[in-house]
Amino acid sequence: MKILPPSEWIALRAAHEKRVDPWIAPRLQRASHGLKHPVDDFLFEYYPNRPSLLRRWHPGFAFALRGDEAEFYLGVPGYLVTRSGVTVEPLPEKRRPIVQWLGQFLSSTANRAPFFGCHGLHEWAMVYKSSEVRHGSQPLRLSPSEVADVVDSLPVRCSHYDAFRFFTPEAGPLNRLQPTRHAAPQLEQPACLHANMDLYKWAFKLAPWCPSDLIADTFELARDIRELDMRASPYDLSSFGYTAVPIETPEGRAEYERYQRDFAERARPLRQRLVQLCESLLNDAV
Repeated sequence: MKILPPSEWIALRAAHEKRVDPWIAPRLQRASHGLKHPVDDFLFEYYPNRPSLLRRWHPGFAFALRGDEAEFYLGVPGYLVTRSGVTVEPLPEKRRPIVQWLGQFLSSTANRAPFFGCHGLHEWAMVYKSSEVRHGSQPLRLSPSEVADVVDSLPVRCSHYDAFRFFTPEAGPLNRLQPTRHAAPQLEQPACLHANMDLYKWAFKLAPWCPSDLIADTFELARDIRELDMRASPYDLSSFGYTAVPIETPEGRAEYERYQRDFAERARPLRQRLVQLCESLLNDAV
């Protein structure tokens, strides 16, 4: 147990709030005016984590907070007071199975060979031969027939269930894999944009044991990935200042893969930190 005096942990809390406020404030301002952003709003809608909870700083597992201000955390679920100070409680027995599953899931993903050949075709498969557009507020930069031609001309190789489940009925059979939620531990691979975005989901699910710097790191990575996800899509986001990554061309696919490799490298240590946290929580609960 590492004891943090007020002078140390209050500064860490302030630094965290300063880091996340530029992500949170625009979201709250848009929401107050009924406005939408196709990139920045996604992480607050697809992952139902309130901005206030992202802003709340947690020291993480095996840290104790000293000082009167630490009493605030006694009103936060998962905290208790000990002789060392205010700290997170031991992992409850009812949480042990999900943490054990998550550690194994993240480890198997990390140890699987990365695949860099999907080229972000999932967003195209979500509008393939359909009159409905998933992001209806955004225009397509290609006609529906051109979108269909791209999907028909390229191999569809999506390994992530939560992307695949939004494929149109016509696009589903084109996918070389047929992911299911049950099969996710056998299919998830460390180059997948959605698997790396999901590190934010997993970090948040481990709060308050997960330190807020790791939550913020995974959020920042997910935000950057979401930008590529939409830039490589068939949508026209030029009104938001985004230039397309045209995966319908060889040059665009090469650009996409360069980004994908960079994101996989950024995700690797974050995934490992989450694995280590799961192991520490389980060992502490024994």
